[in-house]
Amino acid sequence: MNFSDLNSYFLEPNVDEYYLDKERWEATQIGRNIDTYVNGHFPDNENYELAFFNVSEFEGSKNSSCTDFCKIRPYLYSLHFEDLPKIVDLGILKLDSSRKKSFKLIQDVCEILIQSKIIPIVIGGGHDINYAIYKSYVSLSRFITLTVVDNKFDIGLQDDNLASFSHLGKVISFKPSHLFHYVNLCYQSYFVSPMAIDMLQKMNFDVYRLGEIKSNLNEIEPIMRNTDFLSIDLSAIQNSFVSANVYSGPNGLSGEEICKLMRYAGISDKITSLGVFEYNQNLDKNGQSAQLISQMIWYFLEGYSLRKNELNPNVNNCIKYTVSFDDGRNEIIFYKSKKSSRWWMGVPVKSEKNKDIENYFIACSYNDYELAMKGDIPPKWIKTYKKLS
Repeated sequence: MNFSDLNSYFLEPNVDEYYLDKERWEATQIGRNIDTYVNGHFPDNENYELAFFNVSEFEGSKNSSCTDFCKIRPYLYSLHFEDLPKIVDLGILKLDSSRKKSFKLIQDVCEILIQSKIIPIVIGGGHDINYAIYKSYVSLSRFITLTVVDNKFDIGLQDDNLASFSHLGKVISFKPSHLFHYVNLCYQSYFVSPMAIDMLQKMNFDVYRLGEIKSNLNEIEPIMRNTDFLSIDLSAIQNSFVSANVYSGPNGLSGEEICKLMRYAGISDKITSLGVFEYNQNLDKNGQSAQLISQMIWYFLEGYSLRKNELNPNVNNCIKYTVSFDDGRNEIIFYKSKKSSRWWMGVPVKSEKNKDIENYFIACSYNDYELAMKGDIPPKWIKTYKKLS
Protein backbone atom coordinates (compact mmCIF):
# COMPACT_ATOMS: atom_id res chain seq x y z
CA MET A 1 0.00 0.00 0.00
CA ASN A 2 1.16 3.57 -0.66
CA PHE A 3 0.00 7.13 -0.05
CA SER A 4 -2.44 7.17 -2.97
CA ASP A 5 -4.32 4.26 -1.35
CA LEU A 6 -5.44 6.57 1.46
CA ASN A 7 -8.08 8.00 -0.87
CA SER A 8 -10.04 4.76 -0.46
CA TYR A 9 -10.12 5.05 3.34
CA PHE A 10 -12.71 6.89 5.39
CA LEU A 11 -10.90 10.21 5.40
CA GLU A 12 -12.97 13.27 4.69
CA PRO A 13 -12.33 17.04 4.63
CA ASN A 14 -12.67 18.86 7.94
CA VAL A 15 -11.97 22.52 7.19
CA ASP A 16 -14.58 25.24 6.79
CA GLU A 17 -14.38 26.56 3.21
CA TYR A 18 -13.78 30.05 4.60
CA TYR A 19 -10.28 28.97 5.66
CA LEU A 20 -9.47 27.27 2.35
CA ASP A 21 -9.19 30.52 0.44
CA LYS A 22 -5.42 30.86 0.02
CA GLU A 23 -5.73 34.58 -0.66
CA ARG A 24 -6.98 35.27 2.86
CA TRP A 25 -3.66 34.13 4.31
CA GLU A 26 -0.36 36.00 4.25
CA ALA A 27 2.53 34.51 2.28
CA THR A 28 4.19 32.95 5.34
CA GLN A 29 1.08 31.66 7.12
CA ILE A 30 0.61 27.89 7.24
CA GLY A 31 -2.87 28.20 5.67
CA ARG A 32 -1.27 29.61 2.53
CA ASN A 33 1.26 26.79 2.20
CA ILE A 34 -0.32 23.60 3.56
CA ASP A 35 -1.92 21.17 1.12
CA THR A 36 -5.45 20.36 2.28
CA TYR A 37 -7.91 17.60 1.49
CA VAL A 38 -11.00 19.34 0.11
CA ASN A 39 -14.18 18.06 -1.49
CA GLY A 40 -13.36 16.71 -4.92
CA HIS A 41 -9.60 16.82 -4.44
CA PHE A 42 -7.49 14.35 -2.50
CA PRO A 43 -3.81 15.44 -2.29
CA ASP A 44 -1.67 13.22 -4.48
CA ASN A 45 1.85 14.46 -3.85
CA GLU A 46 3.83 11.51 -2.47
CA ASN A 47 6.70 13.77 -1.42
CA TYR A 48 4.94 14.87 1.77
CA GLU A 49 7.02 14.75 4.93
CA LEU A 50 4.21 15.06 7.49
CA ALA A 51 0.46 14.42 7.46
CA PHE A 52 -2.05 15.88 9.91
CA PHE A 53 -5.48 14.35 10.63
CA ASN A 54 -7.87 14.05 13.56
CA VAL A 55 -9.86 11.14 14.96
CA SER A 56 -12.92 11.74 17.16
CA GLU A 57 -13.03 8.28 18.74
CA PHE A 58 -13.89 8.57 22.45
CA GLU A 59 -15.64 5.32 23.33
CA GLY A 60 -12.91 4.36 25.80
CA SER A 61 -12.64 7.84 27.33
CA LYS A 62 -14.66 10.18 29.53
CA ASN A 63 -13.95 12.95 27.04
CA SER A 64 -16.17 13.46 24.01
CA SER A 65 -16.42 15.49 20.84
CA CYS A 66 -18.98 17.26 18.72
CA THR A 67 -19.13 16.69 14.96
CA ASP A 68 -18.26 20.27 13.98
CA PHE A 69 -15.09 21.33 12.23
CA CYS A 70 -11.98 20.83 14.35
CA LYS A 71 -11.18 24.08 16.19
CA ILE A 72 -7.45 23.51 15.97
CA ARG A 73 -7.15 24.06 12.21
CA PRO A 74 -8.00 27.80 12.04
CA TYR A 75 -5.38 28.53 14.73
CA LEU A 76 -2.79 26.27 13.06
CA TYR A 77 -3.44 27.76 9.63
CA SER A 78 -3.00 31.31 10.99
CA LEU A 79 0.51 30.69 12.37
CA HIS A 80 3.52 32.00 10.44
CA PHE A 81 6.27 29.64 9.27
CA GLU A 82 9.00 30.91 6.98
CA ASP A 83 9.95 27.65 5.26
CA LEU A 84 7.20 25.13 5.96
CA PRO A 85 8.07 21.44 5.57
CA LYS A 86 5.92 19.55 3.06
CA ILE A 87 2.80 18.91 5.16
CA VAL A 88 -0.68 17.77 4.18
CA ASP A 89 -3.96 18.06 6.08
CA LEU A 90 -5.87 14.82 5.48
CA GLY A 91 -8.98 15.95 7.36
CA ILE A 92 -10.85 13.65 9.74
CA LEU A 93 -11.05 9.88 9.86
CA LYS A 94 -14.69 8.87 9.51
CA LEU A 95 -15.38 6.14 12.05
CA ASP A 96 -16.93 2.78 11.30
CA SER A 97 -19.97 1.53 13.18
CA SER A 98 -17.70 -1.10 14.74
CA ARG A 99 -15.05 0.20 17.14
CA LYS A 100 -12.76 -2.68 16.19
CA LYS A 101 -12.98 -1.69 12.52
CA SER A 102 -12.38 1.97 13.37
CA PHE A 103 -9.16 1.06 15.15
CA LYS A 104 -8.13 -1.04 12.14
CA LEU A 105 -8.69 2.03 9.93
CA ILE A 106 -6.45 4.14 12.16
CA GLN A 107 -3.84 1.39 12.10
CA ASP A 108 -3.97 1.11 8.30
CA VAL A 109 -3.74 4.87 7.70
CA CYS A 110 -0.74 5.22 10.02
CA GLU A 111 0.88 2.13 8.52
CA ILE A 112 0.62 3.59 5.00
CA LEU A 113 2.03 6.93 6.13
CA ILE A 114 4.92 5.48 8.12
CA GLN A 115 5.80 3.07 5.31
CA SER A 116 5.77 6.05 2.92
CA LYS A 117 8.17 7.88 5.29
CA ILE A 118 5.49 10.45 6.12
CA ILE A 119 5.12 11.33 9.82
CA PRO A 120 1.47 11.05 10.92
CA ILE A 121 0.37 13.77 13.35
CA VAL A 122 -2.78 12.34 14.91
CA ILE A 123 -5.11 14.49 16.99
CA GLY A 124 -7.45 12.35 19.11
CA GLY A 125 -9.70 11.05 20.47
CA GLY A 126 -9.12 8.83 23.46
CA HIS A 127 -5.58 7.93 24.47
CA ASP A 128 -6.31 4.29 23.64
CA ILE A 129 -5.87 5.23 19.95
CA ASN A 130 -2.24 4.69 20.95
CA TYR A 131 -2.91 0.97 20.60
CA ALA A 132 -3.92 1.28 16.94
CA ILE A 133 -0.83 3.32 16.09
CA TYR A 134 1.40 0.84 17.91
CA LYS A 135 -0.13 -1.99 15.86
CA SER A 136 0.81 -0.15 12.67
CA TYR A 137 4.46 -0.65 13.68
CA VAL A 138 3.74 -4.30 14.46
CA SER A 139 2.31 -4.74 10.96
CA LEU A 140 5.51 -3.23 9.57
CA SER A 141 7.60 -5.59 11.77
CA ARG A 142 9.32 -2.67 13.47
CA PHE A 143 10.52 -2.71 17.07
CA ILE A 144 9.99 0.69 18.61
CA THR A 145 10.54 2.91 21.61
CA LEU A 146 7.23 4.37 22.75
CA THR A 147 7.45 7.57 24.80
CA VAL A 148 4.26 8.70 26.52
CA VAL A 149 3.71 12.07 28.18
CA ASP A 150 0.99 11.37 30.74
CA ASN A 151 0.22 11.99 34.40
CA LYS A 152 -0.37 8.25 34.91
CA PHE A 153 0.58 4.92 33.30
CA ASP A 154 -2.79 3.65 31.95
CA ILE A 155 -1.95 0.00 32.61
CA GLY A 156 -5.38 -1.04 33.89
CA LEU A 157 -6.23 -4.58 34.97
CA GLN A 158 -5.75 -7.74 32.94
CA ASP A 159 -9.48 -8.19 32.26
CA ASP A 160 -10.19 -4.54 31.41
CA ASN A 161 -11.41 -3.75 27.92
CA LEU A 162 -9.32 -1.47 25.77
CA ALA A 163 -9.78 2.06 27.10
CA SER A 164 -7.87 5.23 27.88
CA PHE A 165 -6.99 3.94 31.35
CA SER A 166 -5.84 0.47 30.15
CA HIS A 167 -4.24 0.85 26.71
CA LEU A 168 -0.63 0.59 27.92
CA GLY A 169 -1.40 -2.78 29.50
CA LYS A 170 -2.70 -3.95 26.11
CA VAL A 171 0.44 -2.69 24.34
CA ILE A 172 2.76 -4.42 26.83
CA SER A 173 0.86 -7.74 26.69
CA PHE A 174 0.48 -7.80 22.89
CA LYS A 175 2.16 -10.82 21.28
CA PRO A 176 4.45 -10.91 19.46
CA SER A 177 5.84 -7.85 21.20
CA HIS A 178 7.43 -5.09 19.14
CA LEU A 179 7.95 -2.80 22.12
CA PHE A 180 11.70 -2.48 22.54
CA HIS A 181 11.42 0.27 25.15
CA TYR A 182 8.77 2.31 26.95
CA VAL A 183 9.25 5.71 28.59
CA ASN A 184 6.75 7.66 30.67
CA LEU A 185 7.35 11.35 31.15
CA CYS A 186 5.61 13.49 33.79
CA TYR A 187 3.74 10.92 35.88
CA GLN A 188 2.37 12.30 39.16
CA SER A 189 3.04 10.02 42.12
CA TYR A 190 -0.41 10.30 43.71
CA PHE A 191 -2.00 8.98 40.49
CA VAL A 192 0.09 5.80 40.20
CA SER A 193 0.62 2.67 42.24
CA PRO A 194 4.14 2.10 43.66
CA MET A 195 3.72 -1.49 42.47
CA ALA A 196 3.21 -0.24 38.90
CA ILE A 197 6.40 1.83 39.14
CA ASP A 198 8.30 -1.20 40.43
CA MET A 199 6.88 -3.44 37.68
CA LEU A 200 7.84 -1.06 34.88
CA GLN A 201 11.34 -0.57 36.27
CA LYS A 202 11.84 -4.34 36.56
CA MET A 203 10.93 -4.53 32.86
CA ASN A 204 13.84 -2.11 32.25
CA PHE A 205 11.46 0.68 31.22
CA ASP A 206 11.98 4.32 32.21
CA VAL A 207 9.54 6.44 34.19
CA TYR A 208 10.14 10.07 35.15
CA ARG A 209 8.18 12.08 37.68
CA LEU A 210 6.77 15.46 36.74
CA GLY A 211 9.20 17.19 39.12
CA GLU A 212 12.23 15.48 37.53
CA ILE A 213 11.20 16.72 34.09
CA LYS A 214 10.35 20.27 35.14
CA SER A 215 13.65 20.67 36.99
CA ASN A 216 15.73 19.74 33.94
CA LEU A 217 13.83 19.98 30.66
CA ASN A 218 17.05 19.69 28.65
CA GLU A 219 17.28 15.99 29.58
CA ILE A 220 14.19 15.42 27.42
CA GLU A 221 16.28 15.94 24.27
CA PRO A 222 18.16 12.58 24.31
CA ILE A 223 14.95 10.79 25.33
CA MET A 224 13.31 12.12 22.17
CA ARG A 225 16.29 11.03 20.06
CA ASN A 226 15.66 7.46 21.24
CA THR A 227 11.90 7.64 20.53
CA ASP A 228 10.00 6.27 17.52
CA PHE A 229 6.42 7.07 18.55
CA LEU A 230 5.64 10.04 20.80
CA SER A 231 2.22 9.97 22.45
CA ILE A 232 0.88 12.91 24.45
CA ASP A 233 -2.11 12.83 26.79
CA LEU A 234 -3.26 16.40 27.36
CA SER A 235 -3.89 15.52 31.01
CA ALA A 236 -0.12 15.91 31.49
CA ILE A 237 -0.57 19.67 30.97
CA GLN A 238 -1.95 21.97 33.65
CA ASN A 239 -5.68 22.60 33.36
CA SER A 240 -5.05 26.34 33.30
CA PHE A 241 -3.37 25.83 29.89
CA VAL A 242 -5.56 23.02 28.52
CA SER A 243 -9.03 23.13 30.03
CA ALA A 244 -10.61 21.05 27.23
CA ASN A 245 -9.90 17.76 29.00
CA VAL A 246 -11.82 16.16 31.86
CA TYR A 247 -8.68 14.43 33.17
CA SER A 248 -6.39 17.45 33.54
CA GLY A 249 -5.71 18.97 36.96
CA PRO A 250 -3.92 21.86 38.66
CA ASN A 251 -0.46 20.30 38.26
CA GLY A 252 1.40 19.40 35.12
CA LEU A 253 3.51 20.92 32.39
CA SER A 254 3.01 24.55 31.44
CA GLY A 255 2.27 25.66 27.89
CA GLU A 256 5.85 26.79 27.44
CA GLU A 257 7.24 23.48 28.73
CA ILE A 258 5.13 21.28 26.46
CA CYS A 259 6.13 23.42 23.47
CA LYS A 260 9.82 23.01 24.36
CA LEU A 261 9.27 19.25 24.58
CA MET A 262 7.62 19.29 21.15
CA ARG A 263 10.56 21.15 19.64
CA TYR A 264 12.94 18.49 20.96
CA ALA A 265 10.63 15.85 19.50
CA GLY A 266 10.68 17.52 16.10
CA ILE A 267 14.48 17.67 16.07
CA SER A 268 14.71 13.92 16.71
CA ASP A 269 15.61 12.05 13.52
CA LYS A 270 14.08 8.87 14.96
CA ILE A 271 10.49 9.96 15.65
CA THR A 272 8.19 8.67 12.91
CA SER A 273 4.76 9.33 14.45
CA LEU A 274 3.15 11.78 16.85
CA GLY A 275 -0.17 11.59 18.67
CA VAL A 276 -1.92 14.22 20.80
CA PHE A 277 -4.90 12.74 22.62
CA GLU A 278 -7.90 13.57 24.81
CA TYR A 279 -8.79 16.90 23.20
CA ASN A 280 -12.42 17.50 24.19
CA GLN A 281 -13.63 20.15 21.77
CA ASN A 282 -16.95 20.46 23.62
CA LEU A 283 -15.10 21.97 26.60
CA ASP A 284 -12.98 24.36 24.53
CA LYS A 285 -15.31 27.33 24.80
CA ASN A 286 -12.72 30.07 24.31
CA GLY A 287 -10.41 28.12 21.97
CA GLN A 288 -7.43 28.31 24.34
CA SER A 289 -6.76 24.57 24.22
CA ALA A 290 -6.95 24.58 20.42
CA GLN A 291 -4.49 27.48 20.35
CA LEU A 292 -1.99 25.63 22.52
CA ILE A 293 -2.27 22.42 20.48
CA SER A 294 -1.72 24.39 17.26
CA GLN A 295 1.38 25.98 18.82
CA MET A 296 2.60 22.56 19.96
CA ILE A 297 2.39 21.37 16.36
CA TRP A 298 4.19 24.55 15.23
CA TYR A 299 7.09 23.80 17.59
CA PHE A 300 7.24 20.21 16.35
CA LEU A 301 7.44 21.52 12.78
CA GLU A 302 10.15 23.99 13.77
CA GLY A 303 12.17 21.18 15.32
CA TYR A 304 11.59 19.01 12.27
CA SER A 305 12.98 21.75 10.01
CA LEU A 306 16.19 21.68 12.10
CA ARG A 307 16.84 17.93 11.86
CA LYS A 308 20.51 17.06 11.35
CA ASN A 309 20.17 13.64 9.68
CA GLU A 310 21.92 12.01 12.64
CA LEU A 311 19.79 8.97 13.38
CA ASN A 312 23.03 7.37 14.54
CA PRO A 313 26.32 9.18 15.00
CA ASN A 314 28.85 9.17 12.19
CA VAL A 315 31.75 7.88 14.26
CA ASN A 316 34.20 9.40 11.79
CA ASN A 317 32.73 12.80 12.56
CA CYS A 318 32.68 12.42 16.34
CA ILE A 319 34.99 13.04 19.25
CA LYS A 320 35.40 9.69 21.00
CA TYR A 321 35.65 9.36 24.79
CA THR A 322 36.36 6.01 26.46
CA VAL A 323 35.47 5.68 30.13
CA SER A 324 36.91 2.67 31.98
CA PHE A 325 35.64 1.46 35.33
CA ASP A 326 37.53 0.26 38.39
CA ASP A 327 36.68 -3.42 37.85
CA GLY A 328 38.94 -3.36 34.79
CA ARG A 329 36.38 -5.28 32.71
CA ASN A 330 33.83 -2.67 31.75
CA GLU A 331 34.13 0.43 29.64
CA ILE A 332 31.71 2.73 27.84
CA ILE A 333 32.54 4.60 24.67
CA PHE A 334 30.89 7.99 24.30
CA TYR A 335 30.59 9.83 21.01
CA LYS A 336 30.15 13.59 20.68
CA SER A 337 29.09 14.80 17.25
CA LYS A 338 31.26 17.53 15.75
CA LYS A 339 28.24 18.49 13.65
CA SER A 340 25.63 19.03 16.40
CA SER A 341 27.52 18.61 19.74
CA ARG A 342 25.01 15.87 20.70
CA TRP A 343 26.08 12.78 22.65
CA TRP A 344 25.63 9.00 22.21
CA MET A 345 26.78 5.90 24.11
CA GLY A 346 27.80 2.66 22.47
CA VAL A 347 26.29 -0.53 23.88
CA PRO A 348 28.16 -3.68 22.71
CA VAL A 349 26.04 -6.29 20.96
CA LYS A 350 26.97 -9.37 18.94
CA SER A 351 26.26 -9.16 15.23
CA GLU A 352 23.94 -11.92 14.02
CA LYS A 353 25.82 -12.10 10.72
CA ASN A 354 29.44 -12.52 11.78
CA LYS A 355 29.31 -12.76 15.59
CA ASP A 356 31.57 -9.73 15.91
CA ILE A 357 30.94 -7.19 18.64
CA GLU A 358 29.21 -4.08 17.31
CA ASN A 359 27.82 -0.97 18.95
CA TYR A 360 24.13 -0.24 19.41
CA PHE A 361 23.94 3.54 19.80
CA ILE A 362 21.70 5.21 22.35
CA ALA A 363 21.31 8.95 22.60
CA CYS A 364 22.48 10.45 25.87
CA SER A 365 23.56 13.76 27.34
CA TYR A 366 26.73 15.24 28.79
CA ASN A 367 25.28 14.42 32.22
CA ASP A 368 25.53 10.70 31.38
CA TYR A 369 29.19 11.17 30.50
CA GLU A 370 29.80 13.01 33.77
CA LEU A 371 28.04 10.21 35.68
CA ALA A 372 30.31 7.61 34.06
CA MET A 373 33.39 9.70 34.86
CA LYS A 374 32.37 9.50 38.52
CA GLY A 375 32.40 5.69 38.30
CA ASP A 376 28.67 5.06 37.88
CA ILE A 377 27.26 3.30 34.83
CA PRO A 378 24.34 5.37 33.43
CA PRO A 379 21.00 3.57 34.02
CA LYS A 380 19.95 3.88 30.36
CA TRP A 381 23.14 2.05 29.32
CA ILE A 382 22.44 -0.77 31.80
CA LYS A 383 18.80 -1.16 30.70
CA THR A 384 19.73 -1.20 27.02
CA TYR A 385 22.49 -3.72 27.63
CA LYS A 386 20.04 -6.05 29.43
CA LYS A 387 17.56 -5.79 26.55
CA LEU A 388 20.22 -6.66 23.99
CA SER A 389 21.87 -9.47 25.96
